[in-house]
Amino acid sequence: MEMTVTMTGNVGSEVEHRVTRTGLTTASFRMASTPRVYRDGEWHDQTTTWIGVECFRGLADNVTSSLGKGEPIIVQGRLRTRSWTDTNGVLHERLVIEATTIGHDLNRGTSAFRRVNRVIATPEPEPEATEPEGAESAA
Repeated sequence: MEMTVTMTGNVGSEVEHRVTRTGLTTASFRMASTPRVYRDGEWHDQTTTWIGVECFRGLADNVTSSLGKGEPIIVQGRLRTRSWTDTNGVLHERLVIEATTIGHDLNRGTSAFRRVNRVIATPEPEPEATEPEGAESAA
């Protein structure tokens, strides 16, 4: 089963853009989501939830070009747990969203869309067959 989630919040760190040894483009950042409650005639912030966001390929390129720290966003993707052991042998885990869709939260501002022109590799045309020098064409 896939666990698909949608979260709103703010970009909480600079977007880190990388290309792996195999040529895969990735981008990652931290997202902060702070619920607010209205109590006793005032708004109060609750505890902030921090979650990692990872994206790949074209989405990674577009996120790098479009998002900045502090901007309000909506993220949808698959919830994953990343585990690693540090140099002291301590096991760590953190939740991340492998994003399938990311956008600005238009409840909190405006945004301007710019379409990306993808370059599609086309195969080289085969050279035309030529007659060797001195050969006569049969007519």
